[in-house]
Order: sequence, then structure tokens, then C-alpha cells
Amino acid sequence: MSQMSTKDEGLSPRFENGGALLIAGLSGRFGPHNRDQIPALWMRWGPQYFGRTPGQVDRKSYGVCSNMDGKGNLDYLAGVEVKSFDGLPAELTQMTLAPQRYAVFAHQGHVSALSATWMGIFDKWLPKSGCELAAAPCFERYDEEFDPAVAIGHVEIWVPVKG
Repeated sequence: MSQMSTKDEGLSPRFENGGALLIAGLSGRFGPHNRDQIPALWMRWGPQYFGRTPGQVDRKSYGVCSNMDGKGNLDYLAGVEVKSFDGLPAELTQMTLAPQRYAVFAHQGHVSALSATWMGIFDKWLPKSGCELAAAPCFERYDEEFDPAVAIGHVEIWVPVKG
């Protein structure tokens, strides 16, 4: 029962006006057939690039979802914020996120339950919220407190909304 109340609390967002972000990282196209490969993308990204990316701004990581097609397919980028795209290795995808208003949701618990939080946002919160999804990427933000060794820590889901 207490687990359910934690999930419900996570569906009460705060709203923020996010500034422009330059994100660099490894990316791929994922869907129902290969979504389970996203953790492998992070496993490639982290040891090779986290803390070693030219111009990395801080110790936060981003999982950016874009180009969703309504069939469950999307582009996913695992990366970090950078000051500029200068000097980046060629294999890194570069993405500019424009300033945007976001509904920001805290994810509680292990990252293996992240998809349940995403589904709660889109299946439950969004239809009842009166908010309209903006045509911009969504992203997961993993703060400095996130521990990849145990896959638990402070994670937020930022969903772009109009207005």
C-alpha cells in the first residue's frame, strides 16, 4: 500500500521554465522490439564518456526522448549537458533543447520501474491534467546523487507542456 502512495505522489509535478540545453551523448532508435537495450546504451556511455566529455557542464546525466511516432518508437540519447559542441568525439549525437515549460515528475525507487512512472504520466496524469503536450523532447535527468552502481538516486522526468 505504501508503494502505491509513493507512485501517486510522483504524479504531482512541479512546473518549471527550462532554459536552453546543449546535450551530447550516445543515441539510438528504440521501440517495443528493443527498448530493453536502453540500459546497454547507458553502460556504453558511462564508462567511456561520463566525466570525460569535452565541455561537460556538471555531474548530471540526461536521457532524452525525441521523435516519438505513436507506435512506441523513439530516439533515445544518453548524455550530459555541454558548454558547446566544439571538440566532441564524432560518435556523439548533439542535441539542442530549446527553452521550454515543463511538468517535472520525481521518480521514486530503482530505474527498472522508470517505465511505470512514464506510463503513469502519459496514461493517468496527462489526460486529467488539462495540460497539452508540447512538440519538444521529454527527458530524464539523473542528478549527482544518482548511483549507477545500484541504479537508485534522484531522477526526474521532464515533460514539455504548452502554456
